Amino acid sequence: MTVTTTATTAATRTLSHLDALEAESVHIFREVAGEFENPVILFSGGKDSIVMLHLALKAFWPAPVPFALLHVDTGHNFPEVIEYRDRTVARHGLRLHVASVQEFIDSGRLRERPDGTRNPLQTVPLLDAIETNRFDAVFGGGRRDEEKARAKERVFSLRDEFGAWDPRRQRPELWSLYNGRHAPGEHVRVFPLSNWTELDVWQYIAREQIELPQIYYAHEREVFQRNGMWLTAGAWGGPRDGETVERRLVRYRTVGDMSCTGAVDSDAATVEAVIAEVAASRLTERGATRADDKLSEAAMEDRKREGYF
Repeated sequence: MTVTTTATTAATRTLSHLDALEAESVHIFREVAGEFENPVILFSGGKDSIVMLHLALKAFWPAPVPFALLHVDTGHNFPEVIEYRDRTVARHGLRLHVASVQEFIDSGRLRERPDGTRNPLQTVPLLDAIETNRFDAVFGGGRRDEEKARAKERVFSLRDEFGAWDPRRQRPELWSLYNGRHAPGEHVRVFPLSNWTELDVWQYIAREQIELPQIYYAHEREVFQRNGMWLTAGAWGGPRDGETVERRLVRYRTVGDMSCTGAVDSDAATVEAVIAEVAASRLTERGATRADDKLSEAAMEDRKREGYF
């Protein structure tokens, strides 16, 4: 006769770390659905927003996701990512709002930066879209391991009537209790992937067999070097005189505006190879490949105080 002990029963019920992260994220999505009237998911076609959408689909299955998607389009996005975005929206029958940086430049509400980088210009179109559509909760794919300013974020991050983030106004989050209270005009940014790492994200992509844009895997691409990063030539203004274009085997660890997102030399052409590469890396993905985070020591925190993601 087999005797099942309490210890054995408890062991069989232990969740893996990915199961625990997934359960936490699903709980966050459901909490927002219950507390807020008009949430929206920021979706760029990058890996974190893709995983976030996958979790939202799981959270409400078999019902449709009860939130629209919002993409702040700089006009300098990678074509592969825009194609993936549109294909995903069509596949799942989702609603997509696009806040266009180019439209704001054309109308004179924004001016191009001398360096051609448009990532810092996303704040105004984002806040305009939030106000126009009266979104009261905005899901973002930020993770605490990415950058020191994001490490300060709560899961529910209160933003004032100007969209600004004040770390002194953040609420304590004990256990799994989240406070979504906000005054008229304010909104809350919600980060379901807060406790995930880059490695967790990739392990989850492997487990769930999630499709990504191919630029996340090793491929040959024409690039040039600037400030220690391999950038892709494009209409945004590169390369400059003296910058030589080379064809290299690269991949992207993170995806943003083409003008500030660098590729890394890599032969990791499969998800398993990427996981091994990420596990061995000692640089965060943003620290290694995002020029917009290197504008100053507090670049990300300054932008968050202005209303950025």
